[in-house]
Amino acid sequence: MSETATLDAARARSARLEQQIAQNPGQFRVLTGERPTGPLHLGHLVGTLANRVRLQEAGVELMLILADYQVITDRDEIGDLRATIREILLDYVAVGIDVEKATIFTHSSVPALNQLLLPFLSLVSVAELDRNPTVKAETAATGGRAMSGLMLTYPVHQAADILFCHGNVVPVGQDQLPHLEMTRVVARRFNQRYSPDAPYFPEPAALLAPSPTVLGTDGTKMSKSRGNALMLSATEDETARWVKRAKTDTERRITYDPARRPEVANLLDLLALATGEDAAAAAERIGDGGAGVLKRELTEALVEHLRPLRERRAAAASSGDDVLEILRRGNARANELADATLADVRRLMGTDY
Repeated sequence: MSETATLDAARARSARLEQQIAQNPGQFRVLTGERPTGPLHLGHLVGTLANRVRLQEAGVELMLILADYQVITDRDEIGDLRATIREILLDYVAVGIDVEKATIFTHSSVPALNQLLLPFLSLVSVAELDRNPTVKAETAATGGRAMSGLMLTYPVHQAADILFCHGNVVPVGQDQLPHLEMTRVVARRFNQRYSPDAPYFPEPAALLAPSPTVLGTDGTKMSKSRGNALMLSATEDETARWVKRAKTDTERRITYDPARRPEVANLLDLLALATGEDAAAAAERIGDGGAGVLKRELTEALVEHLRPLRERRAAAASSGDDVLEILRRGNARANELADATLADVRRLMGTDY
């Protein structure tokens, strides 16, 4: 099957999955999360966080992993992880994640999850790991640094992340499909080898979430490491300065042309996000007003759109409560699930002495 046909099939399956979620959200458990390399920004909100809140409000159970062990897959310095995770927890509160319902946890706090990596590694070959395109892309991005063993086994570690809690839905972009396919392979092979009569692990389905690329001030993908991002913790003044620095082009008239004028289109997309107005219609309305009018409107719209987020974040930060308590509760819940799964795996493998 060609790459295009494979992607079309994945999109069709994802559309059916959306229908099933709408009909019976309680039968789904979503596993998703991020590497805690820094606080979250507007690109995260548009690309993933808003979709998590949507699924939560639909009644789907959320498992959110802060993959601290993944921080060391491609770097020597991990920074102040405790402070970084605290900032991410505040960002979660800000965007509307219900921290009383979602299970938020870290890799390093769930030993049984990581122990699953050992039997799972026996189910895949080195050749399969070598040719995983996402691992190749991540390694290329390190600038020639030698690949760590943790990076090579990253797809199998991710399988453990998903399967320890019997996650059956994973929101992904199309570039992450190979990682999820590895999880499906691990689940299938475990079931075939150790539980052929009654499959133990689900083969999780890919929910192809809309993941538009949000550009930073320099016209490249928004990233904290590039210094071009608008952080969710930004003040109104910082938001205004970010918009002012945002790259446009030399054409006076504003038009919506993502292919030819990506920077202008990016600002129009953000305006549409904040106001609900169609991006092309906004471009037509602004017209000869140029970048000055576009940036003025975007500043006002983003400030208002992000105001509830800033207020929730500030309230959580100043409440006097230890925001890390959210993580402690989530870690306890994750450990219950992981311990039960590992016990079942041992029983099925005949290693429960």
